[in-house]
Amino acid sequence: MAEDKLYKSEYIGSGTFIISKPKRKKAKMRQTRLKNLKSGSRK
Repeated sequence: MAEDKLYKSEYIGSGTFIISKPKRKKAKMRQTRLKNLKSGSRK
């Protein structure tokens, strides 16, 4: 479980990588959703 929360990349071959990174916290996702204006919305 601790490994999931770290940034890591695996080289597969021919310039292909699998990059895994920690998930964003729900509180942070909510903040960015509130702050960012949706396209097409009125000001």
